[in-house]
Amino acid sequence: MRITVLTGAGISAESGIATFRASDGLWEQHRIEDVAMPEGFARDPALVHRFYNARRAAAAAAEPNPAHRALADLARTHDLTLVTQNVDDLHERGGSPEVIHMHGSLARALCASCGERWDAPAVMSPEDPCPFCGARATRPDIVWFGEIPYDMDRIWDALGTSDLFAAIGTSGNVYPAAGFVQHAARHGVECVELNLDASANARDFDRRIIGPASETVPEWVKSLTS
Repeated sequence: MRITVLTGAGISAESGIATFRASDGLWEQHRIEDVAMPEGFARDPALVHRFYNARRAAAAAAEPNPAHRALADLARTHDLTLVTQNVDDLHERGGSPEVIHMHGSLARALCASCGERWDAPAVMSPEDPCPFCGARATRPDIVWFGEIPYDMDRIWDALGTSDLFAAIGTSGNVYPAAGFVQHAARHGVECVELNLDASANARDFDRRIIGPASETVPEWVKSLTS
């Protein structure tokens, strides 16, 4: 069976990583325009680096939970394409052999001048020179609002050729990821949502499994592998 899985903030929230859209989430504490747009970085790169340095430290301190590990088990028994909106590395540390980070990764750095990428240090600064071109234009390798997510051609292809699509811990508010279920459904793919609460696009799924990801995902994976 070919399976495509999309994961969002809900799966990492159970590992203690703050979500963005909850009432006490990161967007309540920071303006999107300041820390998640190229214009904000151009205006105040030090603020942006402080924000992502804190996110990087929080991710490093977190541990994979049973949902992350269950998806790693699923990859060992099925043809799995694992796509995440999350910028942490909990899927990798949970054992998943390959992960598409459509919104980038805290573990990587990007030069806003030449476009090269490299492994990010724990702490980044506006004074860091690009190791390739020397420009002091290094930024987190994160896809900000107004930028195109990574590997979209590969993702659309996987969605259209899968037997099953699952969205886990996603809000259904952020595009293009919120449109994945409709794309898969148009190709006759069965679609299931696993979420703490119904997402904004819950009606587009064939079925829903409601509950904490650390409980529902292992049970769902067991049903597919037993």
